[in-house]
Amino acid sequence: MPIRVMLVDDQVLLRTGFRMVLAAQPDMEVVAEAGDGVEALEVLRGTAVDVVLMDVRMPRLDGVEATSRICAQTDPPKVLILTTFDLDEYAFSALKAGASGFMLKDVPPAELLGAIRAVHSGDAVVAPSTTRRLLDRFTPMLPSSGREQASPQLSRLTDREREVMLLVAQGLSNGEIAARLVLSEATVKTHVGRILTKLGLRDRVQVVVMAYESGLVRAGGQSAP
Repeated sequence: MPIRVMLVDDQVLLRTGFRMVLAAQPDMEVVAEAGDGVEALEVLRGTAVDVVLMDVRMPRLDGVEATSRICAQTDPPKVLILTTFDLDEYAFSALKAGASGFMLKDVPPAELLGAIRAVHSGDAVVAPSTTRRLLDRFTPMLPSSGREQASPQLSRLTDREREVMLLVAQGLSNGEIAARLVLSEATVKTHVGRILTKLGLRDRVQVVVMAYESGLVRAGGQSAP
């Protein structure tokens, strides 16, 4: 079955361009479109969607709030944020709201298609270096209460899981973590899955967000002493 994609952007021309790119793929199908967050939520009530390509700056209801409402639903589609500006503060808010990643609107078509497939399969699609730069910029703006609330949750993790979480937050892939800890890649994947379950997180992107919020990783991608 093709990946069912929904396009949410207030610019019709951009939606048309994305639709043309996706229509050429045998494993993808654009099943819905919307011009803002309100319309997106209405359409989703009657349309089965796997991945939502979500703009952030839209009238009536922006992409951050729309993402939050979508991700709060039972068995929601994955949300991939598309933003015009690198390191947009809206992208950070969207990651916290439950988005599985973000990309720039001028991303090469091949990368966009790869991102959609990755999100659909359950992976995060934000490049580690981009994630770190985003978080390094906006982590100082996080309220202190976020750190106080997040830290106790980490006590649920074993020492090995905390070690894996730290390396995920520093931007390492499963293969790189496996090499660093002398483990099999399958074992690392299992640890990441347990981390997600114990902390109630959706994907690797939110692991990174929590690692920063809890103080496990500081701005610059360095671990806390």
